[in-house]
Amino acid sequence: MRAVWYTQQGPANEVLRFGERPTPAPAPGEVRVRLAASGVNPSDCNRRAGKGYAMESPLVIPNSDGAGTVDAVGAGIEADWLGRRVWLHNGQRGRALGTAAEYIAIDSSLVALLPDNTAFEEGACLGIPCMTAYRCVFIDGDVSGQWVLVTGGAGAVGHYAIQLAKWGGANVIATVSSSTKAAHAMAAGADQVLNYRSEDVATRVLEITGGRGADRIVDVDLGGNLEASLSCIALNGSIAAYASRGDAAPRIPFYRLMRKNVTLHAVLLYNTPAAFRQRAQREINRWLEAGRAKHKIAAVYSLGDTAAAHEAVESGAKVGTVVVRCDR
Repeated sequence: MRAVWYTQQGPANEVLRFGERPTPAPAPGEVRVRLAASGVNPSDCNRRAGKGYAMESPLVIPNSDGAGTVDAVGAGIEADWLGRRVWLHNGQRGRALGTAAEYIAIDSSLVALLPDNTAFEEGACLGIPCMTAYRCVFIDGDVSGQWVLVTGGAGAVGHYAIQLAKWGGANVIATVSSSTKAAHAMAAGADQVLNYRSEDVATRVLEITGGRGADRIVDVDLGGNLEASLSCIALNGSIAAYASRGDAAPRIPFYRLMRKNVTLHAVLLYNTPAAFRQRAQREINRWLEAGRAKHKIAAVYSLGDTAAAHEAVESGAKVGTVVVRCDR
């Protein structure tokens, strides 16, 4: 099969190689997917670059997310999987061979049927961003009638978090850094959008919610946003954070959290309990089938241009998910 891989960490254009690798055969409990598209996430680039991650295997095929068609099944897997359109997550998490290839053999629990109304390129966007968004929004249950603050509402996770929270019946406030990103967050369904560069987020959230504050916060930067979050979180509220780039080791003011009975969640999709991930797959598909999902594809590259796709993600300028077509 054609694939992209690296045997040492470093800059994309220096370490990523494109060529032929053995086509995998599905092991017991696995399905093999002929990949049409692969999603590129910042964490994929960080793993390849060695930013916070050691080399996980002597040879790594990058990228975790993808979509395609099941063309072979391993022992114990029903034959009716064959020919099914699917999307998958954790393709290169806890395993070496990800989705920057024509084929992937992967545990069937990491694969979900892709609804007919969702294109392969859109399916490749789901994985890490949409599953993480679902985890953050619904980690403490139903959000109907609640106020949900989504920081970084124009990011890949934030864009899906806005949509899923609205689908769940919440009122959504999103923060962004520009008018262009504000339009993106509004298009996703946010009720209110705040520019954190020019507005006091905590003050505005309290104004919008009539002094109540946000019941849930889906947070792209726990350390960087901690003061604002603690100032506008509602009594018995919760914060679900999936990154903390503003301060990787924030000091947590325990008593401020305690006095509001706030729950703080650190979210990582890879080791989220399997039962929750399977629930997320089912519910995301139900949302997709309803025809309400909006996907933002920043750019599409061919498999041979995966290095350029990684560079596009690392530039920080993209809005949406960068996708690699594995069949081109």
